[in-house]
Amino acid sequence: MTVCSFERRVRRPAAWAAGLVVALLAAGCADTAGIASHARMRDATAAGVPAAAPGPAPEFAQVDARWWQAFGDAQLDRLVDQALASSPNLQVAQARVARALAAAGGAEAAGRPQLSGDAQLLRQRYSENYIYGALGGTVQENGTLQLNGSWELDFFGRNRSAIQAAVGAARAAEADVQAARILLATNVARSYVQWARLEAQRDVARRTLAQRDETLRLVRDRVSAGLDTQLEQRQSEGGLPEARQQIEALGEQIDNARHALDALVGVPNATAQLTPPALAALRPVPLAAQIPADLLARRPDVVAARWRVEAAASDEANARTQFYPNINLTAFAGTQAIGFDRLLKSGSLQWGVGPALHLPIFEGGRLRANLGAKAADHDAAIESYNAAVLDAVREVADQVTSSRSIGRQQREQQAAQEAAEGAYQIAVQRYQAGLGNYLNVLTAETAVLAQRRQAVDLAARALDTQAALARALGGGWAGEPAPAAQTAALQESANAAR
Repeated sequence: MTVCSFERRVRRPAAWAAGLVVALLAAGCADTAGIASHARMRDATAAGVPAAAPGPAPEFAQVDARWWQAFGDAQLDRLVDQALASSPNLQVAQARVARALAAAGGAEAAGRPQLSGDAQLLRQRYSENYIYGALGGTVQENGTLQLNGSWELDFFGRNRSAIQAAVGAARAAEADVQAARILLATNVARSYVQWARLEAQRDVARRTLAQRDETLRLVRDRVSAGLDTQLEQRQSEGGLPEARQQIEALGEQIDNARHALDALVGVPNATAQLTPPALAALRPVPLAAQIPADLLARRPDVVAARWRVEAAASDEANARTQFYPNINLTAFAGTQAIGFDRLLKSGSLQWGVGPALHLPIFEGGRLRANLGAKAADHDAAIESYNAAVLDAVREVADQVTSSRSIGRQQREQQAAQEAAEGAYQIAVQRYQAGLGNYLNVLTAETAVLAQRRQAVDLAARALDTQAALARALGGGWAGEPAPAAQTAALQESANAAR
């Protein structure tokens, strides 16, 4: 690939003006036709979410920033606070923000005047067969003390677009931190609910074991009285090892759930001193039944995707400015002399000032390829944003649907459990009175145990769904979304460029 550049130092204003005109005329011939982003951004309304009605947002649409406190469990509150303070994943996200902010600072510094200093002291033998004349063949000491300054005149917005891209990336990183915080808090809450579910299931298993042990004593009494056979006794004895095995399996799952919580919190053995949570003591979290679009627009992952669109649009604009001249003001002042003793004398003073132009003329398609890549990146960022909006709508719809369905299932299950408990009591009473066989007791007990386990699972699912819905609604983050006006302006500029 061949690259030719045009560069000139001009001393007179007339020559400077003429050079600028030539550069602008040449830049006008830069070929950027047909290279631009073509993707279009969707909003939540286009994805099927109703816009918010005029007036204040309804109370049910709000998500508290510390929504997990609505569960009413002080242990859970402490675990979430520990996780937010100690999680290594959050520290990594914070480091990415610091890096993005540093990049933004670097981009901003590029548009400011630059000043540097040079000092050189050199002892040198000059060639006898070069241009040095009388100095040839001699060994001399020479030195230079000089200040150099430059300032790029951002006529075409190259530095401005680079700063906007860096700021957009930094804002996206900040939104990513908030998304990570909300995800972490949600995972801690859901893991805590899972721990409570397993504890409740173990309570059911222990109750089952006690119930079967009591039944076994009854059967043995009946066998001793000659009212039952060894068959009924062996059937009753077989239920005890099964119940103990379930208790042991649930104990293993509880330990694993606690280990998962320890890892999320980032503190070894964080759950070791905690009281096992009671599922029945966790209160439901009041959340929205309908979701306005502006609430979804505040989800940090959607905001981060929006800021990445801003950054990609600025990157594309920056690639377009590469076709235009780079205009700098340069200056230097200092001293230079042969012989260190004369370096600081007035006669050794030197200085210079003037503009410098750099214009790409033949670059073998490099700039067009770069612009095409940035336009493709812009398209990818827009489609990633669209995917984030669609995922947000789907997540909320899924959780709202599940929450409503679980409520209906709980009502039906409660009725089924009451019927099963009643049937079991009747079966036991009939068996004690000698009016029924033991098979009826086993059948009734199986139904009761199934209903008890299902009641626990549904209660845990209801709480888990509320935690997931809180995250889907943005977790109470109050950050501002990326400016829609800026996005519209950037998109309009891209359309005009086509």
